[in-house]
Amino acid sequence: MEIETNSMGQPIDAIVAGWTEPPWPSRDPMQGRFCRLEALVPPLHADELFDSYQLDQHGLNWTYLPYGPFDSRDAFREWLEQNGTANDPLFFVIRNLSTGDVVGLASYLRITPASGSIEVGHVNFSPKLQRTPAATEAMYLMMERAFTIGYRRYEWKCHAMNAPSRAAAKRLGFTYEGVFRQHTVMKGRNRDSAWYAAIDGEWPDIQRAFLTWLSPENFDDAGQQRIRLSTLTAPIVQKAGSVR
Repeated sequence: MEIETNSMGQPIDAIVAGWTEPPWPSRDPMQGRFCRLEALVPPLHADELFDSYQLDQHGLNWTYLPYGPFDSRDAFREWLEQNGTANDPLFFVIRNLSTGDVVGLASYLRITPASGSIEVGHVNFSPKLQRTPAATEAMYLMMERAFTIGYRRYEWKCHAMNAPSRAAAKRLGFTYEGVFRQHTVMKGRNRDSAWYAAIDGEWPDIQRAFLTWLSPENFDDAGQQRIRLSTLTAPIVQKAGSVR
């Protein structure tokens, strides 16, 4: 590919043709086959969400989050009321459609329309949601909305020691971009943060991978996957990594 230069001979990047800032993501529900994402309303969702998280008896889900675990229902509800009702982060609960239960939480955050960048975070799946098609579909629905309304970059950041989160990012089609050393202090300890992202040019291939994996034909009579999502997204991530 020919590199464009300015009048002084310096290399410059490509023009973003027709660029306009995307809108702020809405609070409208996101409906799938396995789950529905609903904007968090603490008085409506707090108790059921707390009960789902209580199934994580050892508090493993909270280790790499900057808050929690919460020792009481009231403390959890208070945290949601103070931190979960803003526009950024914009929190959604995840409802399992087969049971009707609220089983997890995720948000958009660091929403920057001027640069077309948005992040998914505060991902906390209760044991009821972990390793289910609904968990994957929830992440697909959030990514789909972001790219559909015009964002160019969709980010995933996590504690560099959080191996499950890093594996999830790769499985979901995010490309690893590096570690920010001493990124922050969390719960009194250092946190290095691993950065991943998917961009709009990759989205059509990532979307096809998700839709192939989520299709009824990909599951046998026992509900077991026939092909792994990581198998479908690996070529996309590999290609993006080779460009870098």
